[in-house]
Amino acid sequence: MKNRFFHLPSALFHLTFLFVYCLLSAFFCTAQEKSEVIRYARAVVDTLASPSMHGRGYVNKGDSIAADYIKKELEKIGVKPIGKEFEQRFSFPVNTFPGKMNLDISNTDRESEQLAGKDFLITSNSPEKFQEDLYNVSICGKKMLLSRNKYKKFKRKKFNKYVIIIDECGIMDKKEIKTAESWIIANANAQIIVVLKNDKLTWEVSQSQNKNTVYECNCKDSSHINNIYKVRFDVEAKLIPNYQSKNVLGYIQGTQYPDSFIVFSAHYDHLGQMGKDVYFPGANDNASGCAMLLNLAKYYSEHKPKYSVAFMAFGAEEVGLLGSKYYVEHPLFPLSKIKFLVNMDIMGTGDEGIKVVNATEHKKEFDELVKINSEKKLLPSVQPRGKTQNSDHYFFSEAGVKTFFIYTLGGIKAYHDIYDRPETLPLTKFEEVFKLLTSFTDYLQK
Repeated sequence: MKNRFFHLPSALFHLTFLFVYCLLSAFFCTAQEKSEVIRYARAVVDTLASPSMHGRGYVNKGDSIAADYIKKELEKIGVKPIGKEFEQRFSFPVNTFPGKMNLDISNTDRESEQLAGKDFLITSNSPEKFQEDLYNVSICGKKMLLSRNKYKKFKRKKFNKYVIIIDECGIMDKKEIKTAESWIIANANAQIIVVLKNDKLTWEVSQSQNKNTVYECNCKDSSHINNIYKVRFDVEAKLIPNYQSKNVLGYIQGTQYPDSFIVFSAHYDHLGQMGKDVYFPGANDNASGCAMLLNLAKYYSEHKPKYSVAFMAFGAEEVGLLGSKYYVEHPLFPLSKIKFLVNMDIMGTGDEGIKVVNATEHKKEFDELVKINSEKKLLPSVQPRGKTQNSDHYFFSEAGVKTFFIYTLGGIKAYHDIYDRPETLPLTKFEEVFKLLTSFTDYLQK
């Protein structure tokens, strides 16, 4: 069959060609825009979650290395510092684990060297403890923990020459043993305490040291627990009373309202290292939020906003929202000048949409987010949540600033563990959240 397309009149041919060309151009421009946003996000996440950042914590100054990287990216983009420089310094106490981190549990059947991060975590407020001798092992299982008489006898014992092993594996309702376990950890004065759990192990950061060194072990089967006769351990801990950290702060000046600000924020710190060999990458929490922050900075450097847009990368969020708290107490421009603040944490998935903290506090703005998402068909859902003290929006909100805290839902479950890695972070709806945020900013600038 002959190609009838070439029998069309010349004018119609050119119109058809122009129409097809425009469609293809629009398609390729959209694809290129998407790939550039994702490409840059990947580069940021890969860098911030790399071993060179030491988990962006407080061993080897990992948080400072990350802060310097974000500062350099903002400078390259063309963002100006808020004040005389990009950095706002502050300090706090923090417990760290810079060196030895070992745990070996042996029974009559086998010797078992536990792997840090995978098989066990050290509780973040543990003090330094090195093996000097062999100790007796005291087993606290279900029968003892749930029996008042046995527990009373247990409390009368002296444990200074003991390793105590608490077996949670056979107990489904953890509330039943909470009181007993808390007393043991706080008062037993044992050499170390090993808690066997069949739950997911998650870590955190502490500003202090307890008197007992406590290991939490991932244990699916504790049937061999009564055969344990030897526990070897080494923990090097260092409490730093005045650790120096910083916020990284910049802005793009508005063309019409330079003295009023729309603020995007994200924390760059994570959990750091547990011993000299194990680090927590923190790809989703919160390298992904920093990737969104820097992508937004690039966007507004090219699309000049009516209002000034500030970009705030906070330190020490994982220690207790300390960076954002310090900023609210020492603002570099009046908080009353903030038209709206959007805090971004855990931006790496989105299979089930996003959750918006403070949605119930600012219903008009939340309804607009829902409307934009529906019209542009971006995310599976935009779900509301009330006030919570779970990220860097909190102290701004308490100070009277309108804020949202947005995080993605669904997908990978890695959180506060060694498995939150860049190679497994899908960035499923990263581009869609980016478009939602820029569209929401357009609304705020009307």
